[in-house]
Amino acid sequence: VQLQASGGGLVQAGGSLRLSCAASGRTVSRYAMGWFRQAPGKEREFVAHISWSGDSTYYADSVKGRFTISRDNAKNTVYMQMNSLKPEDTAVYYCAAMKITVSSILPYVQNSYWYDSWGQGTQVTVSS
Repeated sequence: VQLQASGGGLVQAGGSLRLSCAASGRTVSRYAMGWFRQAPGKEREFVAHISWSGDSTYYADSVKGRFTISRDNAKNTVYMQMNSLKPEDTAVYYCAAMKITVSSILPYVQNSYWYDSWGQGTQVTVSS
């Protein structure tokens, strides 16, 4: 599956953005999906995950209560609504499709190793 992330940009602290991840090649409904981010000089980190059905979601503690992951399988798209943004949320955000043989459970959903298709990333910059 090919993934295209979009929706990033420059926003002031406290603002909101919605990221989109559009899939092509194969239907995204078969895949659990995740969002990761990488800030300059830091390792890529887990942000959020949604199961293929949308029934299960997981979030990093740093974004819990502020970010919401969702999916529209009819549109072959996964979203992440980001509210109350902070300067520390500044990073390149990547969407990824989980290996189809792996279940949407901890700790697998938090580990980039278990994802095998990645989008190109979209830059999110939050100014203070």
